[in-house]
Amino acid sequence: MDTTARILAAALSELWDSSVIIENRPGAAGNIATEYTAKAPPDGYTLVLCNIGSHAVTPARFAGKLTYDPVADFAFAAKIGGVPNVFMVHPSMPTKTLQQYIAYAKAHPGKLNFGSSGVGASPHLSIELLKTMTGINIVHVPYKGAAPALTDVMSGHMESSVGNLAGGPLGAIKAGRVRALGVTSAKRNVQIPDVPTFAESGVPGYEVTGWYGICTQSKVPQPILAKLNADINKLLGGPLKKRLEDQGIEVAPATSEAFAAHVKAEIAKWTKVVREAGLAAE
Repeated sequence: MDTTARILAAALSELWDSSVIIENRPGAAGNIATEYTAKAPPDGYTLVLCNIGSHAVTPARFAGKLTYDPVADFAFAAKIGGVPNVFMVHPSMPTKTLQQYIAYAKAHPGKLNFGSSGVGASPHLSIELLKTMTGINIVHVPYKGAAPALTDVMSGHMESSVGNLAGGPLGAIKAGRVRALGVTSAKRNVQIPDVPTFAESGVPGYEVTGWYGICTQSKVPQPILAKLNADINKLLGGPLKKRLEDQGIEVAPATSEAFAAHVKAEIAKWTKVVREAGLAAE
């Protein structure tokens, strides 16, 4: 999140010849930063790096309990792109493919563990979806962040782990410190082209792609939204594209209307997964 925001902010600062300041407001599953943006003055000066967590998974888990409407209170200015989660095991594990892992899990129900950045985050829910689609019983071990979950699978303290490809997992995979069994996206990622998708690995129809975009208040004037969309899309078609792809992000700009429609579909999808997994927040 922070890396993506800083890459985009630097490019926008140069394009606009004006400082774009990053202000991290972590916590509450993204609710703090999202709520702050929703209630900021609708002048186009306060933007948020909205994503699958803040505008799809969190609304699904906290339906009816948020102080803002994740759709009605926001304008979806520009989509940046998508990034898959990746499922990894320690190299000592006997499973070389996701199909083998699924077979092993079915032969040893409840015996395998997988770590993630926390309960209800996109990586965790991507494996809950896998469990639903395959019938496997593996135990979730939530960590306080993605880094310690990755560290434990690299050291062998945890059999398997799931995480957002951008950042730590990408480096760990390339260094051979973990074995990647599959990416959750519909197609393979250019940074790890030898790693198959879940759909290729015996789970047809499976697809989870994390996504990033720029959102602001719903009452921001249309000319400002149009400029944000045009300027960000212009940057995404230039050198910024490679910088983001080097992070594992597949750049996929879109119109504001298409981005909004995507967000609505994602909320519906994850509401179903959250309900089936019994993960709705009390």
